[in-house]
Amino acid sequence: QTPITGTLRSLAVKLGDTISVGQEVAVVESMKMLIPVLAEMDGRVTRLLKNPDDVVHEGEVLLELE
Repeated sequence: QTPITGTLRSLAVKLGDTISVGQEVAVVESMKMLIPVLAEMDGRVTRLLKNPDDVVHEGEVLLELE
């Protein structure tokens, strides 16, 4: 989930990647600050819900895991 409303600047993962809790999965820009988005659980990325340059809102889910 995104910690703040802003613009998704980058995704650090792709479909099929295995991620771990605390791993950086994306970066959101808000008020000229870059805020890392960290994985909240372990899993394999099965779906990306947002793309770079999309506006995202606080609490919005960026990707799905299995």
